[in-house]
Amino acid sequence: MCNDTILDLDERRGVIVAVVGVDGCKDGWIAVVLRGEEVSAFFLERIDLIGDVVADAQVIAIDIPIGLLSHGLRRADVEGRKELGRRQSTLYVVPAREALEAPTHEEATRLSTLKSGVGISRQSFSLKSKIFEVERWLDDAPCPVYEVHPELSFKQMTGSVVNSSKKTWAGMTMRRHALLREGIDLDAVSRDVSERAAVDDMLDAGAAAWSAKRLREGTARSIPQEPELSPRGREIAIWV
Repeated sequence: MCNDTILDLDERRGVIVAVVGVDGCKDGWIAVVLRGEEVSAFFLERIDLIGDVVADAQVIAIDIPIGLLSHGLRRADVEGRKELGRRQSTLYVVPAREALEAPTHEEATRLSTLKSGVGISRQSFSLKSKIFEVERWLDDAPCPVYEVHPELSFKQMTGSVVNSSKKTWAGMTMRRHALLREGIDLDAVSRDVSERAAVDDMLDAGAAAWSAKRLREGTARSIPQEPELSPRGREIAIWV
């Protein structure tokens, strides 16, 4: 997590720094930025552009898997799905690296079953390009980057799982109002960005930004409580 000494120094100086929540969208990424009470958003064609548009970012929380295993299931996914209960299907189980690297969904399913004992959904397989895009970028990211999952963030935010789908009017308004209570007014973002984002993408980026703020403040928790390590030495955890 972020350095407490740096955080205390910034606070003493009265410096307002940015935290960023990121969610994938059809043509790229939506980034919601919090600077104190100010809320803004950007559309990014590539994740590596984030340092150009948010040069003062201190923490980035992104809704994408970070860290792959060579076999078995990630504890973050298993425990996260348990926390979500009826909404567990919104958290895709990340397959082993070799399965995700497969050229076809059929081959990925075969390898995932062999390596992890479960198949892989087409939705999970379709995320491979964004997963590897983020993986290539991480070492050059402008600040610490953490994996989040919006439904787990909303659960932490509201105290219970939001069971209504965010694609319904009820689900959208419940999540929007939850963000508003936390001072995250997504109505304030610019029209050009709003037109690039689906409703659920903007809500998810807002929830990710809320978790980024908690990470910055040192109040976030990880799932699992003790992150596991990937074979490449990267911590695997979902933060809320």
